[in-house]
Amino acid sequence: MKNRLIFALLSGALLMTAAHGASAKESTNALASAEPMALANAACAASDAAFLSQQEQSQAAQESAQDAQQAQEEADRAREAQDDARERARDAEERVRDAQERARDKYEAGLDAIDDSKWDKARQTFDEIVQNGTSNADAALYWRAYCEDKLGRRSDALTSITDLEHKYPRSRWQNDARALEVQVRHETGEPVSPQSQSDEELKLLAINGLMQSDPSQALPLLEKVLNGTGSPRVKERALFVLAQSGAPEASQILLHIAEGNSNPELQTKAVKYLGLFGGSKGVEALSQVYASSSDEEVKRSILQSFMLAGARDRLYAAAQNEKNQDLQREAVQMLGVSGDREDLWKLYQATPPEEVRRAILQAMFISGDADHLEQLAKNEKNEDLRIAAIRDMGLIGSDRTGSTLISMYAGAKDPGTSRAVLQALFLQGNAQAIVDIARKETDPEMKKQAVEKLSLMHSKVATDYLLEILNK
Repeated sequence: MKNRLIFALLSGALLMTAAHGASAKESTNALASAEPMALANAACAASDAAFLSQQEQSQAAQESAQDAQQAQEEADRAREAQDDARERARDAEERVRDAQERARDKYEAGLDAIDDSKWDKARQTFDEIVQNGTSNADAALYWRAYCEDKLGRRSDALTSITDLEHKYPRSRWQNDARALEVQVRHETGEPVSPQSQSDEELKLLAINGLMQSDPSQALPLLEKVLNGTGSPRVKERALFVLAQSGAPEASQILLHIAEGNSNPELQTKAVKYLGLFGGSKGVEALSQVYASSSDEEVKRSILQSFMLAGARDRLYAAAQNEKNQDLQREAVQMLGVSGDREDLWKLYQATPPEEVRRAILQAMFISGDADHLEQLAKNEKNEDLRIAAIRDMGLIGSDRTGSTLISMYAGAKDPGTSRAVLQALFLQGNAQAIVDIARKETDPEMKKQAVEKLSLMHSKVATDYLLEILNK
């Protein structure tokens, strides 16, 4: 740039000389001496152009790097948003399951109160379920009416029965409600005391005695009890006796109830007893009920009965083919309880949805399959599942997975893995391993996390290390 400025000044001077009458020779000499300058100027111009081109390229490279960084940040934010959305969805599912579990617990508490002849307490519990409108509100209406009848409040009992008929016309408690209504309407209009505990005990004793009776005489009596208005305990005992009898007629009655031709509670019990006492024929019958039923709770009960019967092949088929992910996860869990490690591994390798693979990891823990969990903890590409596998390794116990977790921490290439291993060691109470990690760790944040874990562990090893830190 400086050379070009000098050339411009010289050119101006020459023009001024010509304008004031300089001789042609002088002009020629001046221009001749300026020619080398023109060449120098061209070289400078080319150099300047190259310099500007380099500047532009450098700026373009910086902008490209900034764009790439921005794109990466946007991708990270999108991935975090997806992770948050999945976590919220899991939390929502967990809340629903918790609410269902609380409703089942309350319902079971009501049935327990009936078994103890605490009619007022039972009625209040079932009334709360009715008011909450949960999925078992129809059953709660029936048992509320049952308790009201026991308390001598027959008008309230009839009102509850009417509510059940109108609000839940398709309920499988309708037959039980009609039988109860007949009983209530045949009672006198005088106030009556709740039935005594001795009546229930007599019925239970009579049912136990039927086990030694002639099946041809016992079966009709048992059917009458099952179709009557007895308490849950009496009906369950009758069903138990029926399941143990081994008579073909008894099996038919049991299957009839398992197919849904009674109230849901008796159906669940019948399904359970077919698994326990039905043998291969019982398993086959349950498979047919599973295939034809659309009731999720019934199917869940059947899966549990498959586990009780040792029918791993049926559980594996359900885990493979079930479209309902809740039931698929239940089948996977039952495989874990059954200790079927190889089928769980085959299911995982088939790459089902992430939530199902997460359930398989939990089932691997339940079955004690440390080998496959270790393999997944090291090689699983999905980070969430890999972290879950590491956590489940911690739940198995330090004697089987402690050394592997320690070596994984030493070779960890990202903070997520390191944190997961620390959590796994914490879960198995492996204070010594965490102390060893804290002593060697050079990352202040990871060292802090190790010390935090130790501060929560009631271990002499942990306490000694914490005192060591304080005494420094």
